[in-house]
Amino acid sequence: MRLELRGITKRFGTFTANDGIDMVVEPGEIHAILGENGAGKSTLMNTLYGLYEPDAGQIVIDGEPVVFSGPGDAMRAGIGMVHQHFMLVPVFTVAENVVLGQEPVGKGLIDLRRARQIVRETSEMLGFAIDPDAKIEDLPVGVQQRVEIVKALSRNAKLLILDEPTAVLTPQETDELIEIMRRLAAAGTSILFITHKLREIRAVSDSITIIRLGKVVGSATPSATESELASLMVGRSVSLGVAKEPAQPREDVLEVRNLVVRDTHGVPVVNDVSFTVASGEILAVAGVQGNGQTELTEAILGIQKPASGSVVLRGESLEGKGVRERLDSGLAYVPEDRSTDGVVGEFSIVENLVLDRIGAAPVSRGGALDMRFLRRNADELVKEFDVRTTSVDRAVGTLSGGNQQKVVLARELSRPLSLLVASQPTRGVDVGSIEFLHDRIVSERDKGAAVVIVSTELDEVLALGDRIAVMCGGELVGIVPGGESRDVLGLMMTGIGPEEARQRAAEHHTLLGEADLEAEAEAGAVLDAPAADAVDAPATESSTTRSATTTSAGEENR
Repeated sequence: MRLELRGITKRFGTFTANDGIDMVVEPGEIHAILGENGAGKSTLMNTLYGLYEPDAGQIVIDGEPVVFSGPGDAMRAGIGMVHQHFMLVPVFTVAENVVLGQEPVGKGLIDLRRARQIVRETSEMLGFAIDPDAKIEDLPVGVQQRVEIVKALSRNAKLLILDEPTAVLTPQETDELIEIMRRLAAAGTSILFITHKLREIRAVSDSITIIRLGKVVGSATPSATESELASLMVGRSVSLGVAKEPAQPREDVLEVRNLVVRDTHGVPVVNDVSFTVASGEILAVAGVQGNGQTELTEAILGIQKPASGSVVLRGESLEGKGVRERLDSGLAYVPEDRSTDGVVGEFSIVENLVLDRIGAAPVSRGGALDMRFLRRNADELVKEFDVRTTSVDRAVGTLSGGNQQKVVLARELSRPLSLLVASQPTRGVDVGSIEFLHDRIVSERDKGAAVVIVSTELDEVLALGDRIAVMCGGELVGIVPGGESRDVLGLMMTGIGPEEARQRAAEHHTLLGEADLEAEAEAGAVLDAPAADAVDAPATESSTTRSATTTSAGEENR
């Protein structure tokens, strides 16, 4: 399928989300759309998918203009879409979700045998192994995404829209998705890949369109450097690293002693974990998602009740204290899922900025909310944390992901704190917001707070961590200095202790030699080439050639 967008414009009241967007996607091409959260990427895709009607412009498929009155029209035209937040019914099976809305019928009843066959045939074509009778709620996120892809392709999609597809995936699942995209493109499926992750976009795309503030500001090829793409995306030079001085740790603030947390079946998901975090340092917790990190942070906050062990904050045990008491003790918490646990989408920015302080002065006085304080507080924090919004009365759920995360961080850092626990602090956040959020986290460390960061992004772990703890299978494999190598951390993520991991990594490099290492890097990573002509856009900084980093032991550089 050849897709052409001509002057697509979409307005919401006085706000223009898409402004005269032109773009062409060739058959079998992986065409990436790069832009910050809130740049208009999802609006454009929802318009293409028939969820919105454009106010101006044309959608042209294989040379013929088309008009979609809904997603059904788009699907019939050969367009499928995998949304950032999956459109699956959790209590339904895979087969039931795949045929939902287009159920095969036999003798007046839904033909579940045919539905299962559709799943198997499409899965086999893609090289998947998906149980048609498995319930969605029992499947990992990566498999749920595969179900969405099967659902789209079983309806004969010739163009597949993937909207922020890696926002909720582990590094391993991201690798698998990239391979799936390559196979689909090789078979002739056109793919629109919506993202703000620079490494991924350079690893898989054939061409790149950059959108900023609702407008196309340039195009690029994958050989463009990350700094070029980042500056196009945000409209200014962006630091892709974290500028921070060496830590100056002082007294211990957090002490976790022999902590054990069990799941509903009695299985330990955090198993005898002990560590300390001092004032003025960042402990970054690394590991593949699902190895006990979530339960660990929730036990520190008081959401999960440990089976044994203790959590001590500034010398005082938190046993028996609820979440509110722990927050009042100086603990700040940024949850991994902001939309579920961090904000109330229907509430305004004003309300979300005081969610954990309602009932206490100065938020409330005499049993009533002090609206004058609430508005002044919101105005100050929105400015300080650069929350992009037209009004503090706007519902938080209407903000981009990066701006929602800024609201969460602004709320948590707006009171005196001793300990900041931030889980996946930049998940689904664009590069411009990541720079800001990282700077604020380091700033809290420098003010004397103890900081615990949990992240599946190894780049983030290495950038922020003064020390790095690695978890595997619910256990603490070891704690190493922040400057530890990627190879060692990758091996530790498989459960190998620090000393053995260092020894294996050294042996690996010795055996391979320099020539083999270069060949391995070419096979496993994207090599940057000089990109003087890579970017077709207003003038940016000159291109530079950069070397790629190798990956090891199931760890990768996204």
